[in-house]
Amino acid sequence: MKKTAITLLGFFCMAALWAQTIKPDLSAIEDKTEWKVYNRNAVAVTEGNNVTYVLMDAAQGDGLAVYQDLEFENGTIEFDVKGRDVMQRSFVGVAFHIQDENTFNAIYFRPFNFKKPERAGHSVQYISHPEFTWQKLRTEFPEQFENPVHPVPNPEDYFHARVEVNWPSVKVFVENASIPSLDVQMKSTFKKGKIGFWVGNRSDGTFKNLVVKQ
Repeated sequence: MKKTAITLLGFFCMAALWAQTIKPDLSAIEDKTEWKVYNRNAVAVTEGNNVTYVLMDAAQGDGLAVYQDLEFENGTIEFDVKGRDVMQRSFVGVAFHIQDENTFNAIYFRPFNFKKPERAGHSVQYISHPEFTWQKLRTEFPEQFENPVHPVPNPEDYFHARVEVNWPSVKVFVENASIPSLDVQMKSTFKKGKIGFWVGNRSDGTFKNLVVKQ
């Protein structure tokens, strides 16, 4: 029994060592060897408390800022994000398992729906491009891949998001809640790839405090 306990302790110690915590350098967002930005301009700004945030501007179509130095499969992606309370002009989130600029899984938020009871069910969304767009998922699987968020953040301020990926499951937690706002089975066949910030059509977004554990 004692030997078994020691063996288990050794296993958990090794598992802890194997786990990686990565904090991508957001200040290097304009360094094309560390980040690749598609269909957007992205700049890094450092606040007075030395916290760096990334601002992606608005444009037609979706935009991506892809971190180049990490291959992600399963784990946790945490970040703070700020959108806007402007109808159909604020789609902000994170992409993962990125194969290229058109092929990826993503979780994103619609802050303009957060406090609108009639649209709150469309506040957080899973997509898998290019096949499973939000339109296709909403049409073929209504109310399965989008949900309200709990607790409800201020749509004009930063809020914290945690995305837990354990193929084929993905769960989304908002503001350190213990219960997920979204818990779905992914639709893609690809299971690993890069990670990055994502903004939707005509949307800008501000991101900070990106931490990846796997």
